[in-house]
Amino acid sequence: MAISQERKQALINEFKTHENDTGSPEVQVAILTEQINTLNEHLREHKKDHHSRRGLMKMVGRRRHLLNYLRNKDVQRYRDLVNKLGLRR
Repeated sequence: MAISQERKQALINEFKTHENDTGSPEVQVAILTEQINTLNEHLREHKKDHHSRRGLMKMVGRRRHLLNYLRNKDVQRYRDLVNKLGLRR
């Protein structure tokens, strides 16, 4: 259920804001979104896996807090990230 190191590095390279960036909100949200999507697919097959469902809910909450932080700090960065990841419809 964890994402591979190569995929994680690709996400970091795609969403980084400067040369040595690994912890900006954009990178964190992108990694969390990838993990959430992977876990969502797992839970579609294993409907009774409540332990993983709890982890999914924690990840969704963490992503929500990071997005709120980014929206309050810089609305344009927030809008760009949401559009790039396709989170809002």
